[in-house]
Amino acid sequence: MSTPETSRFVRLRVELVVEVDDSGELSATALRRIAEDEHMPAEERQHAETAVKEDDAEALAYLVDPFDLVSQVPGVELSQASWSSELIDYDPDSPDWEGDEDDEDDEVEGGDGVGGRGL
Repeated sequence: MSTPETSRFVRLRVELVVEVDDSGELSATALRRIAEDEHMPAEERQHAETAVKEDDAEALAYLVDPFDLVSQVPGVELSQASWSSELIDYDPDSPDWEGDEDDEDDEVEGGDGVGGRGL
């Protein structure tokens, strides 16, 4: 009897809701990150600067790097990542914010949280 092969790939889904209490500081930090990116083409840099000045979600997206979430985890190498951010209406007391009930049986939960930089 042979054992079925298991995939070496794991999809890690993380959903965070953050409160921006200083939009100016968030924007300034994102603008510094953009300015330090020597590989970003000038046209893209101009678009990015405009976006982070106008939208806190865009500013946050420029500061969050999925590689940072797993770069220090032994035995793990990031294969692919995508992420997005959006401004939302948030009510922590609403039953809509209790998580993805449909996915609970399929996911492994664990840990007390994940640290990142600049959040």
